[in-house]
Amino acid sequence: MKTIRVASYNIRKAIGTDRRRMPERVLEVLGEVDADIIALQEADRRFGVRSAAIPSVLMERLSDYKPVPLDVQVDSMGWHGNALLVRKAAQIDLSDVLHLPYLEPRGATMAEVTLNGLSLRVFGMHLDLSGLWRRRQAAAVINAAAQGAPMPTVLMGDLNEWSANRGCLADFAHHYSFAPCGRSFHARRPVARLDRIMHCNRLTLTDCGVHDSASSRKASDHLPIWADFRA
Repeated sequence: MKTIRVASYNIRKAIGTDRRRMPERVLEVLGEVDADIIALQEADRRFGVRSAAIPSVLMERLSDYKPVPLDVQVDSMGWHGNALLVRKAAQIDLSDVLHLPYLEPRGATMAEVTLNGLSLRVFGMHLDLSGLWRRRQAAAVINAAAQGAPMPTVLMGDLNEWSANRGCLADFAHHYSFAPCGRSFHARRPVARLDRIMHCNRLTLTDCGVHDSASSRKASDHLPIWADFRA
């Protein structure tokens, strides 16, 4: 049976709960999670040239990951802070960025990846603080995910939705199942499920959770979430 682990992590531009910017800590946490595909949010700095929060030399030297090329900005890793990482051994068959309707600039990323004998379509996103705009953005992602040939699909990211099952969560639930990963925000005392992983019925969820460790409680204000699937 083909299996794969995915994860989603808002790294807060590599600024930890001690307010220190230490990308090495983020890479340490990613090593602990040991996912095959990772959706990052706030992966680029906010101002200036929006350079990657994790320098490429550190990514290459201290991790088993490579960023999915988006060809948007030279110094950035992502698109409006959204980036996808995959194992260095993974084959990236397709990648793209999504322009989302917004009150403040937002976007999403997409890739089709082959790894461990499994081809997967993955979307990463960081939705708006406004509930109305979150629903519009969710509709845009759902529509984009419906394009192309049918294949196993995972959607994940920081949805910024505090409710249990309303708003954009209800919209996504019409099309995808949610992995019950757990509470991921705030890292020091998790009270909210802002980070979510969703999947289509071509994938079977086998396990999922929130990665809570000494390192993850310091590396960002969010804890990473993960899910294991078989197809």
